[in-house]
Amino acid sequence: MRVIYPQRAGALFILVALGGCAVGPNYKAPAMPSPPAYSDNGHNGDWSAAIPADQADRGAWWTVYKDADLNDLELRCASANQNIAAALHAYEQAHDLVRENKSSLYPTVSIGGSATRNKLSQHQPFVSPSTLLDYWDFLIPLNISWEPDLWGSVRRQIESSAASAQATAADLANTRLSLQGTLAVTYFQIRGIDLQAELLRSTIHDYSLMLQLTLDRKKYGLASDIDVEEAKEQLEATRAQLIDLGVQRAQYEHAVAVLIGVPATGFHVSERPLAGDPPPIPTGIPSQLLERRPDIAAAERRVASANALIGVAKSTFFPTVLLGATGGTNSESASGALSPSSTMWSAGPSVNETIFDAGRRRAEVDYARAQHEQAVALYREQVLSAFRDVEDQLAALRVLEDEATVTARAVVAAKKTTALSTVRYKRGLAPYLELLTNESIELNDERLAAALVSRRVVASTQLQMALGGGWSSTELPKN
Repeated sequence: MRVIYPQRAGALFILVALGGCAVGPNYKAPAMPSPPAYSDNGHNGDWSAAIPADQADRGAWWTVYKDADLNDLELRCASANQNIAAALHAYEQAHDLVRENKSSLYPTVSIGGSATRNKLSQHQPFVSPSTLLDYWDFLIPLNISWEPDLWGSVRRQIESSAASAQATAADLANTRLSLQGTLAVTYFQIRGIDLQAELLRSTIHDYSLMLQLTLDRKKYGLASDIDVEEAKEQLEATRAQLIDLGVQRAQYEHAVAVLIGVPATGFHVSERPLAGDPPPIPTGIPSQLLERRPDIAAAERRVASANALIGVAKSTFFPTVLLGATGGTNSESASGALSPSSTMWSAGPSVNETIFDAGRRRAEVDYARAQHEQAVALYREQVLSAFRDVEDQLAALRVLEDEATVTARAVVAAKKTTALSTVRYKRGLAPYLELLTNESIELNDERLAAALVSRRVVASTQLQMALGGGWSSTELPKN
């Protein structure tokens, strides 16, 4: 018969523990078909897809607009926004949980010390006249315990918490993308208001000249009081429109202040009208969206986390093995507690197996599987929503470009009509009402054209958000 020494037996047991299997299904990412190309990714204008540049750093995606003020605000948002700070701390908590779960792979060692003064009763059993009834008990215990991960419960728990931490990191990226995208949209809306304000100021100047012309014509009997009052009403109504823009601009400024983490009081964005067409945005192919959207990455990582929890639930069907050892010193005197003769120890394994639990463990497995299926459904819904977001913004850019082209032609025609009516009015060939009507039409067309400039840039910003900005799933921490 072969003798196995305790040291070798312990080493063999450790090897078996470390090489134990991990129960539960191994993770496979959910299959999600994607179309070969975006249906609205046309090539009929400035909004069409640019040449992909995946080798370039697209992290600061807003720099494509070449606006120094926006660049500065975006950097301030990333460093000072409180929602981003909260999301960062949420990730830190998830990462700490991974570290906590990893510690379960190793033994727990504790040491202590106690000094107890004892007084025994003379009348208790087994007390003889020679028994010391009054004594000190000095104890220095050392405890070691370890539950080997034979069935992979701890490893599956680590796998789950690591995937959850990655999901939280993707949530952080998504929060940053959402807030910085909102900042860009709000900023361009402010610039769009500045463009309309510039238009209204120019129009107010023209209407003031027309009012003076009408007053002069009245002196010579060429215009009536009605003409004068209509000119005044048109001028004051336009001034009211300009004042009304101030309310919207102030609200947008306050929103920007919150986004960059400063009080709204005293914050101001310098006035500068928006101009130009939106830059072309590289869209890539739809399958790349699964790697570039942080919200999709977060949903996929939560599927992985839920999958690992199935293994954790299944591991409860196997016995629990605990290796423990207790040692230390025990003496009636403080000096004797450090003597080798005062040492004591005990060691040995324990095994525990649940025989009956009325279906509790089976319910836990079914619950984990249902959670996994729920996570898969949410992931697939997130992917579908992402494709819709991109298609929505591509369609918006295409339609708004067509609308801007048509509106530009309408503005040209309205200006010519107003110019002709002005000449006719000055020559006494047309009533002031004709000129007033044409001027109102011209202003409406110009304001629509100005609004389209802002809407197109905003749509391009929202397209960048729908594409994930400059983020990639390769940025997820490895944990």
